[in-house]
Amino acid sequence: MTLHFAKRKIVRFSIWLVAVGFVFANVLAIIHSYRFTHFEEPALGKKINNNASSVALKSLFTGVQNPPPVSSKMPAVPFETVVLQSNRKIECWYIKQANAIGTIILFHSYAAEKSSLLDHEQIFQQFGYNTLLVDFMGSGNSEGNQTTIGFKETTQVRTAFEFVQKQGEQTIYLFGVSMGAVAIMKALADDPMQVNGIIIECPFGTMYQTVQARFRLMKLPSFPFASMIVFWGGVQNGFWAFGHNPVAYASKINCPTLLLYGAKDNRVSREETQAIFTNLAGEKFLKIYHEAGHERYLLRYRDVWKDDVHQFLNRKSNQH
Repeated sequence: MTLHFAKRKIVRFSIWLVAVGFVFANVLAIIHSYRFTHFEEPALGKKINNNASSVALKSLFTGVQNPPPVSSKMPAVPFETVVLQSNRKIECWYIKQANAIGTIILFHSYAAEKSSLLDHEQIFQQFGYNTLLVDFMGSGNSEGNQTTIGFKETTQVRTAFEFVQKQGEQTIYLFGVSMGAVAIMKALADDPMQVNGIIIECPFGTMYQTVQARFRLMKLPSFPFASMIVFWGGVQNGFWAFGHNPVAYASKINCPTLLLYGAKDNRVSREETQAIFTNLAGEKFLKIYHEAGHERYLLRYRDVWKDDVHQFLNRKSNQH
């Protein structure tokens, strides 16, 4: 009788322990998913802790705080600041030139902002295009502190496109890096826009895969926490994050596409990139930079990148 009672106590305690562990894991996931999708100003007067172990331990329980991305420089040529009303107010830089042959709209990556694309903008200007550089919500001078890793940013892609279209422009290309590339893909999959082509750098395969990659970078097991973060990130931001799937979006993209990838990318796998490329429904081109990681390829492969992009733009512009 005593042995039976002891076994029941052990079972009850085990169930209680599992339940507490499950609740605790979900609380951590809620905290981390919020940090992942929201930018926060660091507290004023807060001392910086340089002890790596204590910082890592604190990050485990409180998540990594992301400060709001702020523009670090301005265009070197005359430009117009444009504020557009989308699902949030977004700020853009509109850079025009005489006798332009079209307009290229540029969309930045996660935790970045429009000034991070000024190097690309200068090249597109050299090619003869007007440019529109966009701050997604939460970044630069745009409204809010939220990012949805390309999901709700889709509306802002369409708003920017419609603005350029209203200027009377008929030749429009979209350029995006990482999250910016994903936002472009979702926008075209949701409701095709009449663009002449898109240039996309290192888009991830699915939301789940990109969260898994964050765990790999931290050398931590992704199961089951990656799933929890994806779930709670979606709940907190009002969408089904498991359905955020650029591989699926690709099958609905019919416009000409130049897909660029770095072979040493530790955040997006070659398999993800190949799956996207295979699914693209229109004319498509894949360029791989063998020594590049998850980075802006223009900075490492300037001449090669310029040639690849110029050939793509010339090929398309000659047909429109």
